[in-house]
Formats: sequence, C-alpha cells, structure tokens
Amino acid sequence: MTERLTQGRTDPPKAQTRLRGSIGVWGLVFMVVAGAAPLAVIGGTVPVGMSLGNGAGLPMIFLVAMVILLCFAVGFMALTPHVRNAGAFYTYIGRGLGRHVGFGAAFVALLGYLALLIGLYGLLSGLAVSLFESWGISSHWLVWAVLACLGTGFMGHRNIDLSKKVLGAVLIVELLIVVVFDAAVFLRGGGPEGISTGFLDPVTVMSGAPGLALLYAFLSFLGFEATAVFRDEVKDPDRTVPRATYLALVVVGVFYAVSTWALISSFGDDAAVQAATENGEAMLPSAMHQYLGAVAEHGVQVLVVTSMFACVLVFQNIVGRYFFTIANRGALPAVLGRAHIKHGSPYVASAVVMVTVLVFLVGVAIIGLEPINGLYASFAGFGTVGFIILLLGTSLSVLVFFARRSREKKDRPSVVRVFIAPALALLGLCGIAYLVVQNLPDLVGGSTTLAGVLLVMFAAAFGAGVVLAFRRRDLTLD
Repeated sequence: MTERLTQGRTDPPKAQTRLRGSIGVWGLVFMVVAGAAPLAVIGGTVPVGMSLGNGAGLPMIFLVAMVILLCFAVGFMALTPHVRNAGAFYTYIGRGLGRHVGFGAAFVALLGYLALLIGLYGLLSGLAVSLFESWGISSHWLVWAVLACLGTGFMGHRNIDLSKKVLGAVLIVELLIVVVFDAAVFLRGGGPEGISTGFLDPVTVMSGAPGLALLYAFLSFLGFEATAVFRDEVKDPDRTVPRATYLALVVVGVFYAVSTWALISSFGDDAAVQAATENGEAMLPSAMHQYLGAVAEHGVQVLVVTSMFACVLVFQNIVGRYFFTIANRGALPAVLGRAHIKHGSPYVASAVVMVTVLVFLVGVAIIGLEPINGLYASFAGFGTVGFIILLLGTSLSVLVFFARRSREKKDRPSVVRVFIAPALALLGLCGIAYLVVQNLPDLVGGSTTLAGVLLVMFAAAFGAGVVLAFRRRDLTLD
C-alpha cells in the first residue's frame, strides 16, 4: 500500500505497512455474509420487519433491497479499477468528490462503524445472557462482552486467514440449520394455510408500512463493504473483489427472502404477523421446534449467539482496517498504520479498537444501560446513519467521477455501469435516507435529543476531516 505521511516524520518500513492474506472469492463472500449475521436477522430483524412493516409481503422487500444494492455495486465496481488501495467507501468518495470530502467521509466512517461495533457487542452479550439464563445460569452481560472483545482482539492480531476460518465454520453451521428448516417447511407444504403467496400479491406487499419494512431489510445487508476493505488481503483483487461483491449480495438477498418466506409459511400469513407482534424473539425457535424438534430449537438459540460473534468479528476487523488505512494516509498517528511482520495484520490498530471498545463497554455497564434496549438500540442506530451517508456519498461520487472523465474524453465507459445503475441506486438510497431521517429517534433508542446529538456529531466528524485535508496538503487518499 502506498503511504503519504506527514512531512518530517519517518515512514515505517514498507514491510510493516502492508497487510497480507490469501482470501479467495468464497472466503471474501463468507466475510460479508457472516458480517450480515443471517441467523440473527431471520430470528430478530425479520419479526420486527413483519410487525412494523408490511407483514407477509416482507420477502419481496428483501429482494427490492437486494436490487438497489446490486445497482449500487455496479457503479461501485466500475470505480474500483481507479481505486488501487484498500480503504473502502471513503476512498471511493474522494475519487469523485475530492480529497477534502473523502477525508470528511473517512472520519464519518470511523465514527459510524465504531459506534455500530460497540452496539453489536451489546446485542451479542444480551443474547448470551438470555441463552445461559435458559439453562439456569445467571450472569452479567459485561462478562460476555469482555470475553468476546478479547477473543476478537486476539484474532484481529493474527493473520486474516484465522478469522476467515472461524467465520467459515460458524457460517456453514448457521446457514445449514436454516436451509434444513426451509426445506422442511416447503416439503411439508407449509403450515395451516399452506405455502404463503402473500409476497407475490402487490396489495400485500404495499400493505402496512412497506417503507419501514424496506429500511429494516436494507439494514440487514450491513457489512458488504468488507469486499473493498480487505482488498489488500485477497488473491487477485481486481477479479476477486467484484465477484465476491455480487455473489455476497445475491447470496444474502436470496437467503433472506427464501428464509423469511419459509418462516411466514410455517405459521400462515395472519398467524405469522400475530406471532411476530406478540413475541418476535420466540418466533424462529418456535417454528424450529415444530418442524425440526426440540434439539433444533435449542440449537438455534446457541447459533444465534455464535452468529452474532461472527458478525462482531467481521466489524472488529473492518474498524481496525479503517484506522490502519487512514493512519497510512497521514490523518492519524503513524503507529496505527503498522502491520505485524509475521501475521501481516493491523495489530496496533486492532489493539486500539479493542481497548476503545472495552472502555466504552465498562462505562456503559457502570451507568447501568441495558445491553440490548439501551446499548445496542442507541449505538447500532448511530452506525446505521453513518452507513447510509457513506452509500449516498459513494453513489454520487461514481456519477461525478465518470461524468468528468466522459467530458474530458478519457474513456468511453458503459452508460449502464457508470450512469444508469448508480443513478437508480442513488434514487433508492435517497428514499431510504428519507426513511432514516423520519424514523431517526426510533433508530437510536427513542430519544429525539440523542437523534439531534447524533447528527451534530456526524457533521463535526465530517468537518474535522475536511479541515484537516485543507490544512495538510500533503495528505492524499492514494
């Protein structure tokens, strides 16, 4: 990776500032799918999307979200050959909208993803407490949060291939049990009402609050940016990254749609909405018990926790690599940009992320905030807003970048790839951004004041990045 550090400072040896790994297409797909926490989505997000959204029409909404993100990915991948280093969305934003906006987006990304990571630890630890309570074992959520943080910190110190192996093992098991459940439901012809067809009925799809359903469906794809973040650690990135991006989006989108369809079919349209509204957390385990027996019911409760651990591991790696790449561009202390000589990992950045998260978790525990309804609800919503901002900025950057190149007659890119698809994605993302703003207090735990503070913090982070880029002309995103 090419580094531009502050003048007067000594660059670390090149061997210490480049990450190493051998991730292939499917390994990268596993990273993205694990980050999406598919089992946790089916067991947690889907019931919420059904009860607050459009009920039995939710499977179609997942497909709509997938199409919007595929349109986004077309432009994202078209710009990829012009972005030679890892760095993810903020680097792409800088290519089209300028280095000042790019560094502003970098600080937005740091703030948003760090908040999201802290929130995910709250959800993971809360689920772990519930699991052990079902076995008659009482524990404090902070114990599980600290253990998980130390575990992900250890794997962040090692080569990325270790995380890949852990994620692959966890993901295969959780996907397998859901696929077996889906097959059992369809082979038995569904529940009392048979196989649901509600998602094919436009009236059902547009019933209730389809916009809110789209928001929840869209948030279930968080983490697909990993394909670009891990660019320096994959084999043949020019081929691997595009293939993995498209594959991951299709795998996740189809998995969500089919599994949601099966879950609805296992109850019947009306009964499914009622179950999701009355006790959404018990919906998937109850269906598992009915179709696969008590062992599957208890097994899925364990796998939801392991699914969340895999999700946390992915985002811990993403945040560490954000600190690493931004440091290697001179915008953070150079020590954060060091790679481990043996493991090729961003070991300093990973350690800093681990310590930062631990401090926040201990602080939250001291003030008595609940892990799920307090910590997760507030911090994850915070991170979601940052994610939407980055997607909007990237889509706009693609349009501006290729419009400029076309005007300068530097090349003749495909109109569909660089204009039509990104424009459609931008239109869809603007709609989702509107929904986020409309529902912002609910996304951050129900506090209007916190929603206002959140927006101010993102504006301040963006402004800090822009000001830094103006004051430090030696900083580049390349």
